[in-house]
Amino acid sequence: MGGIFRYSIFRGFPKMHERCPVCDLRFEREPGYFLGAMYVSYALGVAIIATFAALLWSVTGWWVTKDIIWAVVLFLPLAPTITLFARVLWIYLDQTIDPERRP
Repeated sequence: MGGIFRYSIFRGFPKMHERCPVCDLRFEREPGYFLGAMYVSYALGVAIIATFAALLWSVTGWWVTKDIIWAVVLFLPLAPTITLFARVLWIYLDQTIDPERRP
């Protein structure tokens, strides 16, 4: 599979190619296609925040509320990357379950 995004996340939030430059797979198969990726992104975000909070709690011994707030603050820089990663996971999951048929 070729590149999904036009440029790196370090240049801003990247646009996606409409089709794969190698195999011509259409990335967004229908309007609202990436709604499932939002659920994947949410699950990944909650798991990462919970891990950060648990690590902070075990190291610092702060109140849980303070740990959660700091875990969210530590997670915020990762949010755009998690969003893009969730889209890639969603495409792979969708192609595994329901591959696009080409004529």
